Amino acid sequence: MDVRFVGSYTARSLPPPQLPEIAVGGRSNVGKSSFINCLTGRQGIARVSAEPGRTRTLNFIMCGRSYTLVDLPGYGYSKAPRDQQQRWARDIDSYLTHRENLKGIILIGDIRHFPTESDTEALRWLSGLQRPLLVVLTKADKLGRGSVKSRVSDIAGMLSSMRVRYYVFSAKTGLGRKEIRNWIDRTASG
Repeated sequence: MDVRFVGSYTARSLPPPQLPEIAVGGRSNVGKSSFINCLTGRQGIARVSAEPGRTRTLNFIMCGRSYTLVDLPGYGYSKAPRDQQQRWARDIDSYLTHRENLKGIILIGDIRHFPTESDTEALRWLSGLQRPLLVVLTKADKLGRGSVKSRVSDIAGMLSSMRVRYYVFSAKTGLGRKEIRNWIDRTASG
């Protein structure tokens, strides 16, 4: 797949709609950039940082002529000033509620800590947007197989009651990559 970085935008400077868009959001430091890099097969297309809150704009990544991934700023912990974090929140809200070619949303969560209170709030809000929503539980490689099963069992009930589909994912091993790409393909073309 031909993958290229299109640009970084605020809600006021978005590029004109072209391809179907899939938004990728989540709490800071849950592996969003690693997820995007693994999913696209392009290391470095999304910047990986040890410091939470490095994504500060809406970053558009074109994936062939099929769809565009939109990497959203993370919510939760960040060293950025409060007014800047509030601007990010307004940009995310504006994008997710008004973008006409947004076809689906992926919420990233660290399987070891999901759902935090902010994840639960995000799930409730995103569910109300009436767009296809997928939860991706990252960092599965950091737990043993039994622990992954136990965590999935704990999380699955909550997600199924909200009618939200989910996949377990590892950027390190590629676990879940094929299933997630299939979901994106179906959602972008729907």
